[in-house]
Amino acid sequence: MALSRSVLIPLAAALALAACGQPAAAPPSAEPPVAAPPAPMPEPALALSALTEADIAANPVDGELACGFATEAGTMLLAKGLVSSTEPAQGLIKAGGVVQRLTAPGGFDGMLKGASFTGAGATVTIAVTGPATGGGESPPSPATLTYAPSGGQSVTLPGSWTCGP
Repeated sequence: MALSRSVLIPLAAALALAACGQPAAAPPSAEPPVAAPPAPMPEPALALSALTEADIAANPVDGELACGFATEAGTMLLAKGLVSSTEPAQGLIKAGGVVQRLTAPGGFDGMLKGASFTGAGATVTIAVTGPATGGGESPPSPATLTYAPSGGQSVTLPGSWTCGP
């Protein structure tokens, strides 16, 4: 079957135009697409636990007078400092079953209305949340303790803050 010139020329022109238009689609890949890695999860919060007498005896802190943060579980933070001193107060907290040493500026006087302690890759903030309850020389004040490890989740506990002899 012979095709005439009048049919071949338009057919050849149409094929040439089609070839110049859209690029051919790439053949499908046999490999599945690679998913982006998931966003990193923050480190889980370390469990805080009460200091024991053995913890305190094994990790002595210097100072004339002390402050402590307590919950129903017991003393969560113990700190001592010198009165009228620029030497930092020294404190202890137990996170993840390990006793950690902390310091706060201003000695004992710097802790009276709450304090911010640093050390062992964490910041511990005591925020007094109300007036002292009860009487006596060293009545406790309602407060919160926020334990904020670098790179991890912070933990906030309600309790009381007591400073004195």
